[in-house]
Amino acid sequence: MIDAMFDDLKRMNKRQFLYQVLSFGMIVSSALMIWKGLMVFTGSESPIVVVLSGSMEPAFFRGDLLFLTNYEEDPIRVGEIVVFKVEGRDIPIVHRVLKLHERENGTAKFLTKGDNNSVDDRGLYAPGQLWLAKKDVVGRARGLLPYVGMVTIYMNEYPKVKYALLAGLAGYVLIHRE
Repeated sequence: MIDAMFDDLKRMNKRQFLYQVLSFGMIVSSALMIWKGLMVFTGSESPIVVVLSGSMEPAFFRGDLLFLTNYEEDPIRVGEIVVFKVEGRDIPIVHRVLKLHERENGTAKFLTKGDNNSVDDRGLYAPGQLWLAKKDVVGRARGLLPYVGMVTIYMNEYPKVKYALLAGLAGYVLIHRE
């Protein structure tokens, strides 16, 4: 099968090959434009996230794909599920707001906890941090697709699968002539 793909590639003239490369570039740039559009529409730096652990079961399971919004005018409420980033950690965390402290000047600090966890998240926060602020929030869960994110989890846990899949897709786009 791979030999047949390379034979097709050898039979292409330069113009056909360039056309295929440009088509691939258009697909990648279209995906990036859609992502940026979702960022603007939802107000979130990451409008779609994958649940990576079982800390929110039974509300969300590992591999669920969450759709987020993060509109400035929406206040954070107890019981709401938020996705937040903590200083020093790259991966956002999906947990429920447990306690909320609002001040008269309009600022709020809150504490989170995973539904399946026995203690609150203070152990996950940055050293010395006891509460989260609105600036830490990436978004609020508004919808989900169950288990769709397992593909992402498998690709991160098994990098060879990820590279093989990406190479196969790139090869298909470059060689496929329609």
